[in-house]
Amino acid sequence: MNSNGISLCESTTDAVHPRFAKKPVYCLGGFKIAIVQLSVGPDKTKNVANAVKEIHKAKEKGAQLIALPECFNSPYGTQFFNEYAEEVPSGATCQALSQAAAEAGVCVVGGTLPERCGPKLYNTCTVWDSAGKLLAKHRKLHLFDIDIPNKITFKESEVLSAGNQITTFEFQGIKIGLGICYDLRFPEMARIMADQGCSLLVYPGAFNMTTGPQHWELLGRARATDLQLWVALASPARDTAAGYVAWGHSTLIDPWGKPVAKLDEKPGTLFADIDLTAVEEVRSQIPIRCQRRTDVYDTIQICK
Repeated sequence: MNSNGISLCESTTDAVHPRFAKKPVYCLGGFKIAIVQLSVGPDKTKNVANAVKEIHKAKEKGAQLIALPECFNSPYGTQFFNEYAEEVPSGATCQALSQAAAEAGVCVVGGTLPERCGPKLYNTCTVWDSAGKLLAKHRKLHLFDIDIPNKITFKESEVLSAGNQITTFEFQGIKIGLGICYDLRFPEMARIMADQGCSLLVYPGAFNMTTGPQHWELLGRARATDLQLWVALASPARDTAAGYVAWGHSTLIDPWGKPVAKLDEKPGTLFADIDLTAVEEVRSQIPIRCQRRTDVYDTIQICK
């Protein structure tokens, strides 16, 4: 039994070569996740109330961890961030999430909201435990600045500042990592979270109608396959009348890189069981984690 109360089975070798160390195989259970694909409009109060309602509905169906999408309380667009921004954790949206998490007795990964901190604005994900306490806050590290001719041009950096920290938190003794949308494209960031012990990465994101069909699921599967962990992708629902049209298709991907559940473009909630034995299963059978040639290359965290 380790310090987290997790029982350990007999150690097994990751590979036959003596350079590869032995490691324990964990006897883990799991939990039920709900990924809520919300419809988001211009009415901030209505957006937040809808999120709170869906949190309670997910709890009634047995969810223990509930993830919301990127920019769930405001339309997505540089012209909206300043108007809809709030301080964290004192703003009205945070207070609503805190209360909902406490009343439902669940952990809430609160998608993202535009955060105001002094003169700066951030795209920020908050996490609330079952008592309504702020567990974690992740500011989007990689700002969405792209230019695809005749398709989409978007520059978050015109309004937003980038975060500078990698963020993880613990839920029921399980370590979970956070990224926001464009962060999904950077495997180094995900690698560090996996190296820190994460078994699940959660990415609230709003991929668009150009990049969504091409890369949303592909990148999620790549992160899951490379790092042998679960990946949850939480998108807002598609609104074709909006200035920025989200792809939707919230998805949960297992450690083998297989999408085990996904939504279409409409509002809805994805429910699935996170089986943590699958993490150790794939890591034991395909032991790439201890086969990495860190004597030749490595991925390190600079800011802690």
